[in-house]
Amino acid sequence: MSSPLLTVAVPAYNCAEFLGRALAALCAADARVEVVVVDDGSTDATGMLAESYAHTYPDRIRVVHQTNGGHGAAIDAGIAHARGSYLKVLDGDDWLSSPALARVLDTLERLEEAGGVDAVFTDFVHDRVGKPARATCFDTVFPTERVFGWEQTQRFGRRQYLMMHAVIYRTALLREVGLDLPRHTFYVDSLYVLRPLARVRRMYYLPVPLYHYYIGREGQSVAPEVMLARVDQQLCVNRLALETLPSIEEVRAGRVPSRLYDAQLHYIRALCATVSATLALGGTAQHLAVRRAFWREVKRDSPRIHGRLRRSLVGAGSNLPGYAGRRVTRAAYHLARRYVGFS
Repeated sequence: MSSPLLTVAVPAYNCAEFLGRALAALCAADARVEVVVVDDGSTDATGMLAESYAHTYPDRIRVVHQTNGGHGAAIDAGIAHARGSYLKVLDGDDWLSSPALARVLDTLERLEEAGGVDAVFTDFVHDRVGKPARATCFDTVFPTERVFGWEQTQRFGRRQYLMMHAVIYRTALLREVGLDLPRHTFYVDSLYVLRPLARVRRMYYLPVPLYHYYIGREGQSVAPEVMLARVDQQLCVNRLALETLPSIEEVRAGRVPSRLYDAQLHYIRALCATVSATLALGGTAQHLAVRRAFWREVKRDSPRIHGRLRRSLVGAGSNLPGYAGRRVTRAAYHLARRYVGFS
């Protein structure tokens, strides 16, 4: 049996209510796709449901059962078990468009015949509960349907972020990076994007709405009250995200493309603005002290980055003091969440 072209890794924890939708759409694809469901210690019927699909499609779907380690551990397991030349991560409560996936597979096949690329980018759709669907497109950033490098890209707009939903990576690149994402930590999908992105040089953009991001459910990890309760995990991810940035000396020396650096900083700016505004929205003395400590830490370790982050519209709006500042911060918080895709 030949190796599949694309592995879709599906981290799944207690998502039996939605997993069938994700797997049904993938089963409609052809044999160029393999599916690796990582049951991350679920306590509901997620594991059994995945096994039932694997029994029906034994050549297409495999299930990995593991002790709960969190989203990062499930992504790492999906990479470890992947046999495809390329890998796409699909959370168990989201889904992929079948027509868009067919175009992606045809594109990957042509690219492989021509030597391959490091990453393929697609558009994605926010399917928010009770609101119209909203697509995030990158046609103003990337050349369309051709191989390109960073020097051929344009600046990202305020609503354009290369979230996990937009990225397909070469599997070999992911293994070379050695992700080892933090365990029992939410929001690590940002690290899944940023760490490999630093090594991406050959890219391709296909303007199809592949990924449907189902958002707005009560208790979801990006719900405002949940984000505040897990703000320590956001801070952990933000610190690790800042570590992915190359030095400005590397950029000036030409060892790192300036457009790559700008793309990384653009993403990290939104992450820092969101965590800063989350802490301000919490509003207690402890929350505000943690926020001040975070920005002091950034200034100490990366003075230049600190200045660029704080000067941004969302970054500045998320750090104003006093009662009036808190009102502006609330607006900045919702702005930051929209920008980075949390709402």
